[in-house]
Amino acid sequence: MPHTPSSPAAAPSWLHQAIARIEADYQRSADTHLIPLPLPAFERVGIDLYLKDESTHPTGSLKHRLARSLFLYALCNGWVREGSTIVEASSGSTAVSEAYFARLLGLPFVAVMPRSTSAEKIALIEFYGGRCHFVEHAGDVYDAARAVAQDTDGHYMDQFTYAERATDWRGNNNIAESMFTQMQRERHPVPRWIVVGAGTGGTSATIGRYVRFQMHESRLCVADPAGSVFAAYHRTGDAQLTAPGSRIEGIGRPRVEPSFIRELVDRMEEVADDESIAAMRALSGLLGRRVGPSTGTNFVAMLRLAQEMRERGEQGSILSLLCDAGERYLPTYHDEAWVLRTAGDCAPAQQRIGRLLA
Repeated sequence: MPHTPSSPAAAPSWLHQAIARIEADYQRSADTHLIPLPLPAFERVGIDLYLKDESTHPTGSLKHRLARSLFLYALCNGWVREGSTIVEASSGSTAVSEAYFARLLGLPFVAVMPRSTSAEKIALIEFYGGRCHFVEHAGDVYDAARAVAQDTDGHYMDQFTYAERATDWRGNNNIAESMFTQMQRERHPVPRWIVVGAGTGGTSATIGRYVRFQMHESRLCVADPAGSVFAAYHRTGDAQLTAPGSRIEGIGRPRVEPSFIRELVDRMEEVADDESIAAMRALSGLLGRRVGPSTGTNFVAMLRLAQEMRERGEQGSILSLLCDAGERYLPTYHDEAWVLRTAGDCAPAQQRIGRLLA
């Protein structure tokens, strides 16, 4: 019987190619390191502090994970197709990371941001092929992003709505699963506290759900910078509350975002700007490299919790995130003149932190 050649396989669809590119990018990436902090004042009484270093992602921040999840979520929901313009309301790390993934898929990207956004962030977005659409006030970004998406027949990613649902909180190597895996050989492998900041609320939602799903005893603390609405919302449950907005880039919001799930948060710690910056400086000294201001906010909450544990004679571990590198903030938070103009004199806060560490 004569052999009949098989039909050539159909070429993969653009959707399949897009997902494959994102998965291949993920496969090329190693997990981020878990760094123990050298703090003898706490170590000798049985309290260990750790930071998961998210600055080592290809786009340099924790938001790389979120951007990947948002793209996969939008692709699998059928919201993004070949040629779609991707639009996001972000002036920070999320826009940088989304610009990276848009370029990976050959898609146009527009970041909607306040005109006051730093030149360094704009340059990073443009480096990955994105363009920036400016508005005068931070509160205008939401409507402007929707309008740009409509005008371009594109897709508004809307990190503030979808961050809490785009990541598989049960596992699949999410940030929570990675944390607990890396802690397995430490002397206190299940953290007593996990500390994060909240911008969208996606990270706190993922960690909070994972902790409950795995039946861990860890508690979740959200460090909230001055000017943010989340702490007041956590106390009251009033989703209509507003606030001036945070001066610490990447965390805190002027309005309650849909992705912030208050029921998953065991404790809020409100942190003043001078404390965030002082802690950022102290931590940069401890690590021998600069960190960003949101990591300083996290560090303040970690130290407060560690001090309480020490006073009560408790032992255990506290785990948080090194959100991004300080090099992004050299002209701002790491510049003394800029800090004096913006946040005032941080020397008293630095002295308080120094005494606590000693």
